[in-house]
Amino acid sequence: MSFSYVGDQPLSRQTGERYFYALRRDDDGQLFISKVDVASPTDNIQINKPGGTGDNFPDFQDGADFFEGRNPNHNLVYENLNFEQMRWDDKNIYYFINEEGEYVLRINTPYTYATGTSDEFKDDEFITGY
Repeated sequence: MSFSYVGDQPLSRQTGERYFYALRRDDDGQLFISKVDVASPTDNIQINKPGGTGDNFPDFQDGADFFEGRNPNHNLVYENLNFEQMRWDDKNIYYFINEEGEYVLRINTPYTYATGTSDEFKDDEFITGY
């Protein structure tokens, strides 16, 4: 999500959170995390899948976290929603899986996997991979 512009000035934001994080998992249980810096003019994210609006998530709000993407039976609540969980934060967080298989986060410190230990993944493949 980048800033919205009118002319050459960004519109004011309602909250102070700079980073948007979104999480989903596929049918095999693999986790996908997207991070968007709202101050970046090139970062963007698609909240709902393209197509009809019947199963879209209707309540997306700047600064509002969402963690109810699955019901108690583990079924998706909104079929067109690309992410099961979404949150905003003012911290630059890096999520990764360490050598022991633990899910870890670092603040302001990137993590680079050793060559050959993770899939090469591009953001455009994520959105079109449905």
